Amino acid sequence: MKKYLLFSKVVPRWLIMLVDLSIVAWSFSTSYFIVERFEFLNILRGYFFIYTGLYSALAAIVMYAMRIHIGLIRYSNTRDVLRIFGSAFIASLLYLVVINTWLVHMIHVDLVTINLVLLINFSVSSTLLILLRTTVKSVFFYLTNNTNAKKTIVLIYGSDNNAVLVKQALEASANTNFCVVGFVDDGSKKIDKEIQQVRVYHIDKLGKLKEKYNVDKLIIMNHNLDEQTKKSALENCLALGIQVLTVPPSDQWIYGKLNPQQIKDLKIEDLLQRKPIKIDNTRISEDLHGKRVLVTGAAGSIGSEIVSQVLSYKPAMVILCDQAESPLHEIKLEVEEKFPNVPTTIFIADIRNLQRMHKLFSDYRPEVVFHAAAYKHVPMMEENPSEAVLANVLGTKHVADLSVAFGTEKFVMVSTDKAVNPSNVMGTTKRIAEIYIQALKDNPINNRPGVQPTRFVTTRFGNVLGSNGSVIPRFRAQIQKGGPITVTHPEITRYFMTIPEAVQLVLEAGTMGTGGEIFIFDMGQPVKITDLALKMIKLAGLQPEKDIKIVYTGLRPGEKLYEELLNAGERTMPTHHPKIKIAQVITYPYEAVAADIEELLELNKGQDDEAIVNKMKDIVPEFISKNSQYEYLDNNDGDIEVIEALAS
Repeated sequence: MKKYLLFSKVVPRWLIMLVDLSIVAWSFSTSYFIVERFEFLNILRGYFFIYTGLYSALAAIVMYAMRIHIGLIRYSNTRDVLRIFGSAFIASLLYLVVINTWLVHMIHVDLVTINLVLLINFSVSSTLLILLRTTVKSVFFYLTNNTNAKKTIVLIYGSDNNAVLVKQALEASANTNFCVVGFVDDGSKKIDKEIQQVRVYHIDKLGKLKEKYNVDKLIIMNHNLDEQTKKSALENCLALGIQVLTVPPSDQWIYGKLNPQQIKDLKIEDLLQRKPIKIDNTRISEDLHGKRVLVTGAAGSIGSEIVSQVLSYKPAMVILCDQAESPLHEIKLEVEEKFPNVPTTIFIADIRNLQRMHKLFSDYRPEVVFHAAAYKHVPMMEENPSEAVLANVLGTKHVADLSVAFGTEKFVMVSTDKAVNPSNVMGTTKRIAEIYIQALKDNPINNRPGVQPTRFVTTRFGNVLGSNGSVIPRFRAQIQKGGPITVTHPEITRYFMTIPEAVQLVLEAGTMGTGGEIFIFDMGQPVKITDLALKMIKLAGLQPEKDIKIVYTGLRPGEKLYEELLNAGERTMPTHHPKIKIAQVITYPYEAVAADIEELLELNKGQDDEAIVNKMKDIVPEFISKNSQYEYLDNNDGDIEVIEALAS
């Protein structure tokens, strides 16, 4: 029997129907015997067999019509119980109708006796049919829960209908090995009560439950994870060594059933994310609806999200520009599937190629530009400053100048917190791009009579969770390989945002800008990278230093311990959005900025890294190299050292 059930053998429907009919016939017979006080001689001389046969036939028709035999008994639920009661009731009513309209004219019928038999039979037959299903279901789960495999002891977060559905799904699945020992909730009226033989506990008792039941995992639905009470519970789980798993809402279950593959480890992104940001969709829609929009760097993490969000506002066209062929192809397929009614154009181009970008602007004449194309990896750009200048400075200049030349309404540049008091080449090139974008407000060409000037807006924020090449995907890959996790310094911290919320703020800031502003975003509290690594190890159900070690490798070239969103001399002005502020930064005359950048680009042609970096320090005086081969350029005696080095 055990082997039969565990291998999920299915009993034929005809056999279930036969068993149900046998129960119904036996129940009616027994009810008749009870009413007739078991006087078998009188019973057999009467119309017992006619009564029983007629009822059994009518019951068979009703039960077949109500399909009570088609469900798997081991998975019976309250709906099956209701169908059993309904079939018994309808069969009794139909039986009375047939007797009163047909049988009463053929034989003498004692209606008082029949009514009593039907009343008793309704209770007995429905009870036995339900008992059969309950017994089979209980035996099945007893056998499956007593296999040799070690059970995983779990708690379920919440006590609402969704939580109950999760419990039922886990217990009904033969592919999971979970044993639910309770629900945990915060402030619910159901605390200390039982739901389906399982108690509801207050979240504060997690520690005692861990000790009492040796709880392995907590299961939580992965919506509304931003609530502080849930986050506190998850943090508590990590401290207790309880792994957290997530399941999607029940409306996302496959064919109404929870697939084991939908049960996933909680991601660090879920733990770090904040309450959803509220944005002014009306203003953004007015800004983008019916417009031709260009997104550079469209195949990147930020660029692809900008594309996706912009498409939801029904622009006239979106031009996806990038030089990465394969990722761009994937984005193209994705947006065509999600937004089939919005025209999109793929334009493979390098923003450093002025002729190619000129063709883009000439052919499509974008009205709004989101400039997200850039080189962003600090150590790589520290070793290749000429390429950083070409992409982040020259490339930005090309796109910005073309926006002015072709009368683009608005240009929004995605910048970085690494442009603030930069300590590396990458951050400095982004700061130079910021300076140039701000200066374009006063460019005479951008203020031609009778022509609406292009509004230039810069957005500045920190790291985005899960972006290509960022720390979180790297840590995840290192954990999957068994470690170690490499962290540059025990005290290093960074600001984090989710990609969608960063892009939401980019779009919102774009609607605010009148020209020349640098918008900074509220990034929340900085996160210690070591704490991030520890949490990711625990979220994977592992123990730091025992299962996965953390190794400190030292700061990389150009890297600093703490990122900033403002220079020391900068101040902020509030906007109508509490998460967005305007940085009051130093601005420079367009002619001086343009001359400095032209000199930098001319030096860049000679591929002399030291001369390039030295000029960058001249343009951005606050650029102080850290942990870099260019630190000596910041010394007062730097020129003497260079001369002595050349002389030797």
